[in-house]
Amino acid sequence: MTTTTTVEVSGKTVTLGRAAQQLELKRGEFDLAVQLGHVRTVREDLGARPRVAQEEIERIRSAEGFPEALRERVRVVGTAEASQLLDVPAHRFTRLARGGHFTPVKCYLNRYRAVVWLYLAEELTDLALRHPELLNDRQLPKETLARLGAGEDRRPRNWRGRRAAMLLQQTDDPWERAAGIASALDAAHLAEVVTDPYERAYLSRLRPETARVGPDSPAAREIIERLQLAQDPDEVLWYRMDLAQHLSIARSARPAPRPEWERPAVGATTTATARPARVPAPATSPGPMGPKPSELRQSDPHGRELQPVAAERAEPRSGHGRLRRGLARFRRPRTAARRSSTTAP
Repeated sequence: MTTTTTVEVSGKTVTLGRAAQQLELKRGEFDLAVQLGHVRTVREDLGARPRVAQEEIERIRSAEGFPEALRERVRVVGTAEASQLLDVPAHRFTRLARGGHFTPVKCYLNRYRAVVWLYLAEELTDLALRHPELLNDRQLPKETLARLGAGEDRRPRNWRGRRAAMLLQQTDDPWERAAGIASALDAAHLAEVVTDPYERAYLSRLRPETARVGPDSPAAREIIERLQLAQDPDEVLWYRMDLAQHLSIARSARPAPRPEWERPAVGATTTATARPARVPAPATSPGPMGPKPSELRQSDPHGRELQPVAAERAEPRSGHGRLRRGLARFRRPRTAARRSSTTAP
C-alpha cells in the first residue's frame, strides 16, 4: 500500500503537525501511523514536503472507535510492558526477540546510550494467539537456541528490514524507493552497485532522514546511522540485489539529473559526448630511480597520449661542432703546459 502519492492536490491540505493535532495523536504516534500506512499523505511534487488532505483526516475521524482505536494501532511497548502483556518472564521475551520472533518497530537510546527496542502491542498479541507454543513451551525452538548460542541478535536486522519496507510504502517514486534501499548500505557497497557518480549523488539527495530518536545529539545520531546499515554478509547481499532491481526500474522511468555538458546530444551516443577518461597509470610501479627518459610520456588536457618525451637526442649542428673542435686545439697546449709546471721540482 502506498501511503504517500505525488499528485496534483485539488482539495485542502494541512501540514503534518496540524494533521497530528486534528487526529489527536502525539507527533511520534502520528509519524508511526504514516509509516504503517494508517494515514495517507500527498505531495504536489517530488521536492515538496508531504501533507495530509483534509478529506483523509475526515475519513479517519469518522471511523468507528476514533481516536482510541487509532491510538491502539500505533501503541508501542518495551520489554517490560511486552512481557506483562504476553504474561511471560522478561528474560524469555528478550530471548525470543533476540532470536528473531518479534520485530521491533522503533528504538531509542537511554541515558547510557544503549539501544532500547519498542514493539507494536497489536502485533505481539496477534503473534501470541497464532503461536502460543512460543510462550508456553518450556524449551525454545532449536533454531532460536542455535542463534542465541552463537551470540546472534536479530533485532537490529529485523528492524532494518521493517524500516526498508515502510520506506517503500511511503512513496511511489522509483528513485525515492531506490534511495530507501540504498540507505541500508555503506558508501563502499553503494559505490560498487551504483557506479555512476551522478546517480549516487541523486540517491544521496533523496536519502530518507535518519530515524529520529532521543536524545537528539551528534553521538546519538551516529549510533543510529550505524544501526541503519546492514552488517551480515547475506544481509548486505540482499540489499545490494534489491537496490540493483529498484535502480533498473528507476533508470527506465527517468535518468538521474546531471550537468548539461554531461548529457548526450539528441541522436548521439553516450560515448561520443562523455568526457574522455584519463590515461590509466602503468600496472607496475617505477623503480627507485623512476622510469627511464625513453619511457616518459605526456598527455594533452583531454587525456590523449602524445609522443614519448626524450626518446631521441637531437644531433648538434655542424657549425657548432667545428667551432668546439677548433677551440679544443688551442686549449690543449695550455693544459699541457700547466701540467708540466705543476710537476716540475
